[in-house]
Amino acid sequence: MADFAQTEIQRRLSLYQVFLKLYEHHSSLLDEILQLENVYQPSLPRVKPCYVNGVVDTTAVYLITNLCDETQTLRQPQQIWTIGRDRSSGIRMADSYLSRRHAAIQFIDQGFYLVDFNSTNGSFVNGERAYQPLKLKDGDRIKLGSMTFNFFINHTYRILPTVAMELLMQLVPRIGNNPVEISTYIRSRQKPLSENLDDTLVTAKNSDLCGKLEDWHNTNTLNAEQKSEILDRFLSRQTPYNPK
Repeated sequence: MADFAQTEIQRRLSLYQVFLKLYEHHSSLLDEILQLENVYQPSLPRVKPCYVNGVVDTTAVYLITNLCDETQTLRQPQQIWTIGRDRSSGIRMADSYLSRRHAAIQFIDQGFYLVDFNSTNGSFVNGERAYQPLKLKDGDRIKLGSMTFNFFINHTYRILPTVAMELLMQLVPRIGNNPVEISTYIRSRQKPLSENLDDTLVTAKNSDLCGKLEDWHNTNTLNAEQKSEILDRFLSRQTPYNPK
């Protein structure tokens, strides 16, 4: 029994040492395993899925990737996107297992290729080491250093049909029960207001209220009844503002 316990301890110690080496050199692999197994580990940081998307359209060829600090669209006149720790790399990653000039993605003859620059730790596509340029397919899994990411290719695009009117009506703001387009609403709120102010000024100028107001202001003998009369007569001449 003692021999069996000693053997079990040695086995667990060996597994622990293997785990430590795996964690030190391939920590991202453990993160991927935890992701695939859907194991909830609140103490572990959330793993961000990394990708490179090659886009080919009628005007340009470019990459879209989040391997940098933020998602970026990268255009390169020679259609070669270098990857490495060097600051001059098109896609720069601070990975100690990545060479300064590790690899590149190159567009040749309507295809994207992964090219390794004789890096120390190698470049891999779906587990196959790239000793020579490898043509990439949509959904390929690429490993550079300790970084693993997916590669996608987009050669085509579609022009979608117009959105149905009943859906458009749900996308615009509403005033009461009446749907109004944003631009129309802004103009309709601004223009009638200015017109209403102009009409008010014209009405006030053409009325005899201005003269009476000046006379009563100069004599400074307005009582409460006179003020009420002025207000009633002034408001009766105005056209109420009715927003449409």
